[in-house]
Amino acid sequence: MLKAAGASTAALGPAATTGCGAGSGSGGGTVTIRYSWWGAEERAKRINQSIALFEKKYPKIKVKTDFQAYLSFWEKFQTQAAGGNPPNVFQNAVGFLRKYDKRGILLDLKSQVQAGNLSLDHFRAGVTKVGEVDGKQLGVPVGSNTMALVVDKKVFQRTGVDPRAGWTWDEYFKALKTIHDRTGTPGDTGYFTIMYLYDLYLRQNGKAFFTKVGLGFDKADLTEWWQDGYNRVKAGIVTDPKVVSQDQPKSSLSAGHGASEFTWDNFTVRYSAEGSSTYGLAPIPTVDGTRTGQYLASLMLSASARTAHPEEVAQFIDFMVHDPEVGKIMGYDRGILASTEQYAAFKPADAVSKEIAQYEEDTAKSGVIGTITPHPSGADTVEAAFLRIGGDLGQGKTTVADPVKQFLTESEAAFQG
Repeated sequence: MLKAAGASTAALGPAATTGCGAGSGSGGGTVTIRYSWWGAEERAKRINQSIALFEKKYPKIKVKTDFQAYLSFWEKFQTQAAGGNPPNVFQNAVGFLRKYDKRGILLDLKSQVQAGNLSLDHFRAGVTKVGEVDGKQLGVPVGSNTMALVVDKKVFQRTGVDPRAGWTWDEYFKALKTIHDRTGTPGDTGYFTIMYLYDLYLRQNGKAFFTKVGLGFDKADLTEWWQDGYNRVKAGIVTDPKVVSQDQPKSSLSAGHGASEFTWDNFTVRYSAEGSSTYGLAPIPTVDGTRTGQYLASLMLSASARTAHPEEVAQFIDFMVHDPEVGKIMGYDRGILASTEQYAAFKPADAVSKEIAQYEEDTAKSGVIGTITPHPSGADTVEAAFLRIGGDLGQGKTTVADPVKQFLTESEAAFQG
């Protein structure tokens, strides 16, 4: 998530008649609701096209829009929420559900489902569970994705490395060394700093990154993971984090400074846009040759518990997740479309989107998809710390013991905040 593409701040769409955070009324019985999200200019363009369709169908509901880059979005949202002025509807993710539910920010949408203003029917198997927390429906998915390994196909083919379903971590690391020995290019761009990948590894070993209240692993687990990553950076088979930092905002994979990178499957479009090679999706390595630990994650739409217009908000969410024309407009910008109506309506024409759809279909058929790991309040802060501290470790700024201790200390503080 922290690697998601960002964009400059913009306020798009009809202006609200007042600044009321709960939504505002205007002449002729028209109400205005505020909708915020993170993403790039292309996402903003698609969303505003979708909103135009909504306002045509619901002429008495106007939508004021605002978007930011990922980190800026949550900084602004934090300020708005603390001031009692959150947007009526906003893009959300699993790492923030318990955090803002704990603070009374999120509307339980089940009441609107029961009132007939929002449908949780006709979704692809399992995706609505992502928005459930302690019996409440705090978000409705707009798209789903799962972790994958993106590879530089030309490098893998040139070195004779052939990823296959069920390959082990030992085989993957051997492949990285082969790539480095034959091309001089690191085989991976920095797997050990990716929280969601470490979660999969832990799940393969019967643990998980999170429990409902904290971390699901101990000091020894993380020490082993980060020590192995550090050793591979020093051996040259994993990209030096200094190079990764210099390459930003491009990925080191698309910059040619690594041959593979773990990320969410729908992010594959990024590499084709940034790089000059050919990129594709490969299976997640395993411990036992079968379990990958994978699950469906999702971007979703949530609503403010303070909204004065829960019915209109629910109608807006329902339209945005079910309307087939919206599905055609959005495509896979926010992941594989979550509702069956939109999934059926969008027919990917480009090779990358077709490969993403095929990857999720094959992953689902393989039977490896499990239930998403619970994310406690503070998970977003913990994820940022994992990326930051792991990157510092890879740059050789400290021994492994110190960053492990620092991460555990920061995590404990985040969960108590």
